[in-house]
Amino acid sequence: EPHSITASFEQSYTITATAGSKGSITPTGSVDVPAGSNRPFTIEADSGFDIVDVLVDGSSVGPVSTYTFNNVGSDHTISAIFGNTITASAGSGGSISPSGSISIPFGGDQDFTITPNTNYHISDVLVDGSSVGAVSSYSFVGVSSDRTISVSFAIDTHTITASSGSNGSISQSGNVTVDHGSSQEFAFIPDSHYEVEDVVVDGVSQGAIVSYTFPSVTSDHTISVTFRLITFTITTSAGIGGSITSAGAGGSLNPDGTVDVPY
Repeated sequence: EPHSITASFEQSYTITATAGSKGSITPTGSVDVPAGSNRPFTIEADSGFDIVDVLVDGSSVGPVSTYTFNNVGSDHTISAIFGNTITASAGSGGSISPSGSISIPFGGDQDFTITPNTNYHISDVLVDGSSVGAVSSYSFVGVSSDRTISVSFAIDTHTITASSGSNGSISQSGNVTVDHGSSQEFAFIPDSHYEVEDVVVDGVSQGAIVSYTFPSVTSDHTISVTFRLITFTITTSAGIGGSITSAGAGGSLNPDGTVDVPY
C-alpha cells in the first residue's frame, strides 16, 4: 500500500556573540534563533571595569548592558568591548582635549592635548593625583584601570623692577610681579625733611610726583625715585652803601639775590 511522508522545516538564523577581555556576553558563541523571533543578550563587565561599547553587525550601539534582536530575519553578529574610564578636566584659563569621561578599551592608549588661553600658561598637570609638570600633552599607554588627568592654568605675569635712592623709599621695591592686564601703583615716601626729586619710568623722567600707576601691564617695566633735602628761599636786599656777597654756611646765594637755605 503506498504511503506519503510530509516534512516541515523551521528556518533559523545564527547570531554570533563575542566578548572581549574583562567582561562577558550571555548567551555567547553561535546562537541559533528561529526566523521571526526575538533574541535578547546581556552584557556585563567584570568588577573594576566598564562596558566601553557594543557592536551590532559592526556598528556601535553604545555601552549598553542589554541588546535584543527583534524579528530575526538574517544572520547577525554582536560583540562587547570592555575597559576603563579616564576622567579629564581643566580649570579656568585653558582646556584639555578630549575632556570629560573617556572610555578606553582594556589595554588601549589615549593621548591628551592641553591648550592654555591667550595670556595664560599651563601651571601643572596631575595624573591620578600626582604632578607630571606643566606639560602640553600626555599619553596613557596600556590602560588597565580607571585613571584621572586634570590641568590647572595661571595668568601670565610681568616684572616691574622698582628702586629708590637714599633718604626715602618706594611703596614696593625690588622685582614686583604683576598679572597680565592688571594695574600697579607705586607711592614714594620721603624721609623727614626730604622730598621727591624725580621719578624715572622706563628711562623717562616723570618729574617730582608723589605716586605713579602702570595701567594694564603687558610687558616688563622699571621705575626709580630719587629724593632731595627740602630747602627754603630767603630774599635778600642791601641798602645804599653796601652789598650782600655771601649767604653764609649752609646756604647759597643765587644770582637774583635770593638765598637757598636747607631745612
